[in-house]
Amino acid sequence: MKIEGPAVRLTIFIGEDDQWHHRPLYTEIVHRAHQYGLAGASVLRGIEGYGASSRVHTTRLLSLSEDLPIAIVIVDNEERVRGFLPQLDELVAEGLVIIDPVEVIRYVGRPGDKA
Repeated sequence: MKIEGPAVRLTIFIGEDDQWHHRPLYTEIVHRAHQYGLAGASVLRGIEGYGASSRVHTTRLLSLSEDLPIAIVIVDNEERVRGFLPQLDELVAEGLVIIDPVEVIRYVGRPGDKA
């Protein structure tokens, strides 16, 4: 798959403890994005944050949190990303979903990796 030029970044902010049928929600989102054929997805674990509940989650030793912030980042063309949004309507009960315009400068896999 080749991506170059204008695209969008889909970012889904959820909690690390969020589940979908007894597995991490971020795992389900990544697997569905892969099955849908999106260009790629990364899961980033936050060290501190808060959301709509206003409850601060942190890794600091004296206030260990088991529900740290998670961001799933996906970049692809706008049509494909918007086509994937109904999946998120089903999966994300609490959290934040945003889309930003981006410009893809370079998107290259390792030699020999399947696209």
